[in-house]
Amino acid sequence: QVQLVESGGGFVQAGGSLRLSCAASGVTFRSYAMGWFRQAPGKEREFVATISRSGGTTYYRDSVKGRFTISRDNAKNTVYLQMNSLKAEDTAVYYCAADLTLADIATMSADQYEYWGQGTQVTVSS
Repeated sequence: QVQLVESGGGFVQAGGSLRLSCAASGVTFRSYAMGWFRQAPGKEREFVATISRSGGTTYYRDSVKGRFTISRDNAKNTVYLQMNSLKAEDTAVYYCAADLTLADIATMSADQYEYWGQGTQVTVSS
């Protein structure tokens, strides 16, 4: 019943922007912290950004701070990742994930997330 569907990926030149969306269904969306992770070919999945249930707490990996912004619209059951000033190093498949939490917290640990989307490809040309 739980489904997370990412969209918004694509091909952009370095310095450009993309906005990823993740629409959730089959869950009580406001009970879940949400996260974005990414995985490049041949590399391990890595944390990108996370946001607490209310949107009041966010964390980012150092390499995207100041460039990426995570946000959520609980009325639309959707979490977003605004990506600006994209670099070639940002090229990866981006995954949305949901973590049921009892408190308004956010987590950077992939193994804490119960549900995952299928991913959306982001390709940044140098």
